[in-house]
Amino acid sequence: MDSTVTLTAAHWMYLIGVVSIIVTMMFRANVLVPSIIATFLVVFAWTGNPLDAVGSVFGASFVAAKELFNIFLVIALMTALLNSLKALKSDILMVRPFRILMKNGGVSYLILAAVTYLISLFFWPTPAVPLVCAVLLPAAIAAGLPPLVGAAAIAIAGQGMALSSDYVIGVAPGISAKAANAVAALVADRALVLSVITGLVALTLVFVFHRKTFKVANPVLLENWQALGQQGGSEYEHEGSSHKVEIAKGTSRDEQPVTGQDLRREIASVDQSRQKWSKVFAVLTPLVFLVIITIMALPKLGIPLQDLKGGAGASLVGGAAALLMLLATLAYHGPKAMLEESANHITEGFVFAFRAMGSVLPIAGFFFLGNSETAAAILGMSANQTPSLLFDLVRGAQDWLPHSKLFVSFGLLIVGMITGVDGSGFSGLPLTGALAGAMAPVSGMEGATLAAIGQMGAIWTGGGTLIAWSSLIAVAGFARVSVLDLVRVLTPPVLIGLAASTVAAVLFF
Repeated sequence: MDSTVTLTAAHWMYLIGVVSIIVTMMFRANVLVPSIIATFLVVFAWTGNPLDAVGSVFGASFVAAKELFNIFLVIALMTALLNSLKALKSDILMVRPFRILMKNGGVSYLILAAVTYLISLFFWPTPAVPLVCAVLLPAAIAAGLPPLVGAAAIAIAGQGMALSSDYVIGVAPGISAKAANAVAALVADRALVLSVITGLVALTLVFVFHRKTFKVANPVLLENWQALGQQGGSEYEHEGSSHKVEIAKGTSRDEQPVTGQDLRREIASVDQSRQKWSKVFAVLTPLVFLVIITIMALPKLGIPLQDLKGGAGASLVGGAAALLMLLATLAYHGPKAMLEESANHITEGFVFAFRAMGSVLPIAGFFFLGNSETAAAILGMSANQTPSLLFDLVRGAQDWLPHSKLFVSFGLLIVGMITGVDGSGFSGLPLTGALAGAMAPVSGMEGATLAAIGQMGAIWTGGGTLIAWSSLIAVAGFARVSVLDLVRVLTPPVLIGLAASTVAAVLFF
């Protein structure tokens, strides 16, 4: 062990806290309580003052809230925009044209994956899954795509590819980067590449493994599917650290449209005078975000445009969402009522944001104690007087750790997957990010790359592709298939995809 590192009682208490949180996750229980208790014990061990320890329980969550509030704000504004579009039925109009292209199972598989990915990038998979399953999945089934394969495509593209990179909204890379003390934009770029590699491998393997189950297009296939009851495994719905299943179902409509007649009835429910605005916002919304993505991407390709550093990209996305929400609300409610309705949309957005991410704050607060800068803010001390608990632990054990890029990368991937076992892909990000920052000097890899690898493991596992008690239940329920069957279909392709992307990270980053 490195003699230059002195490990105190606070270091050991922090290590015990990390281990207890990982064990709790493995038992798919909520880790909020262990995080709060561990925060209290670590600060008490460091200061010896029980009053400081009690205050740190509040301070840790408060510092985490300050560091991560921009994430909550973007989620709230994007959700507010989606709710305003749902009133106009513009969300249905955005995806309905793709039904026309679904002529056979193969084409339907590609369209389901592509549309789910694009919508999930901008609005997260929770609202994307009900929309895609309502509008596109029935047409895909009628075209010959088995419901189980369709559900796998939706899960891989949405809760896998889109959520693991979270490139537009920036929740996941923001948490990972803050914990790793890395640049969020760099973590996002690395995570985008790794998520695409993992997703393309998984989508290809699912298609190859199940191609023989595709059928010839027939309307009877849809009738048989509609006759099935809702499935998904209700016994798993309240497991883990986040009830994302309830959140996903909360974004669905009371009566899900299935047939073309159902969709026409939904669209016709909008007043004739407002139907033109439905079409306008169905085109304008994706166009605006496409322009934003282009502006964000072009500087990275060498085009001489302003490179959006730090949170500038998230600010652009959030600001555009707020302005589009105001315009959509004005179009639907008129100038007087829109004043009240816009406020309601924002309130609903914040409710959704805190339901989805609120429990992450005390968890992140504990892991922020492992970094001297954020720990100093929690304890009210200067950074040079505050230990970097996690970094010191890694430095103390570095002689025992293999200095292999491949070993460290797969180690972080596995740690991320373990944290995802609780069914919430985001609750483990403070840990994988903190470990990435601490392991970067030991491994010789960039902290941003290691944070992105850990992020892949956590979100692909707990975000909804490998764990039956995650929001994968919602996908299975909407697709009317068994969630355990869906896990069996997804597991080999996703694991192979994660291994491939990790090797690519070691070789090319």
